[in-house]
Amino acid sequence: MTSPERTEHLVLPGVLTAEQAAETVAGILAAQRADGAVPWFRGHHLDPWDHTEAAMALDAAGEHEAAARAYAWLAEHQNEDGSWYAAYHDGDAGQVTDRGRETNFVAYVAVGVWHHYLATGDEAFLDRMWPVVLAAVEFVLALQQPGGQIGWKREDDGTAVNDALLTGSSSIHQALRCALAIADEREEPQPGWELALGALGHAIRSHPERFLDKSRYSMDWYYPVLGGALDGAAAKARIEEGWDDFVVPGLGVRCVLPNPWVTGGESCELALALWVTGESDRALEVLQSIKHLRAEGGMYWTGYVFEGDRAVWPEELTTWTAGSLLLAVAALGGDEATTAVFGGERLPRGLEPDCC
Repeated sequence: MTSPERTEHLVLPGVLTAEQAAETVAGILAAQRADGAVPWFRGHHLDPWDHTEAAMALDAAGEHEAAARAYAWLAEHQNEDGSWYAAYHDGDAGQVTDRGRETNFVAYVAVGVWHHYLATGDEAFLDRMWPVVLAAVEFVLALQQPGGQIGWKREDDGTAVNDALLTGSSSIHQALRCALAIADEREEPQPGWELALGALGHAIRSHPERFLDKSRYSMDWYYPVLGGALDGAAAKARIEEGWDDFVVPGLGVRCVLPNPWVTGGESCELALALWVTGESDRALEVLQSIKHLRAEGGMYWTGYVFEGDRAVWPEELTTWTAGSLLLAVAALGGDEATTAVFGGERLPRGLEPDCC
């Protein structure tokens, strides 16, 4: 049972008290099914990426058994080709509502598995999940293009969609680093993954033309930083470049330009990216700015329209929005597993390709 005593490490001034953190964790647990699945909210769909993010938030809150059940759900319902479908109604594996298999959704299991292992030290868990991670990575890398970018998805009939998304590829960049860390921990080197990571990082850093133009979306702005492809001065420069376009002082981060709509998930992810670049003060300010999205009961509204007929929209309280907040708070608070995963500790950068 989540209690304020168990969430004292998630206290952040102006963002969460221990009592509020416990309430938020309880809200995610209430949405988790008995089989471990974590849908967006009960009655809506589950996608593998957001399911994994919710599991990571549970680990950050010390709810390791619940997180382990979430990963067991992934292991039980992985497709033969290493993938998962893009959406399952209410987390019911028997009710697939989107049979596409999106590469960034599939890859993210590696981030969650590495995070859980760092949080628990459970070597038996790592052994059980290694075949799951191995199969997932191989599925993803089968869609890597000659330029290093990763194709978006494979359709249900097997057709590859080779167009690449910068946000998705940046998320995969982080996932490949975590997968390589798992391989290293198990002493099972994967040189092909290292080469794939290097080519992917090079594409993200140097070849924006290899990705579909989604620059209106804030995720395309900060994800190369959050996913570890950009660091140092380049990361700081990218954040500064888009700051005035996407950040609405006192309200949060726009999801997409020019819409007057701030969203909690993007705001929390930007806070994580700011923390990665050493901008903890600004990260805290961003997190404090979305207090207006907190609802009674401790969960968070997905977003808020701040012009015209101002309103919460859509009227949904999502586990992944709450999860992203808890992970950002955990990083700023120094949680070891969370800071290691997002800060790049023990994560490889990959080998740079020989050509452009």
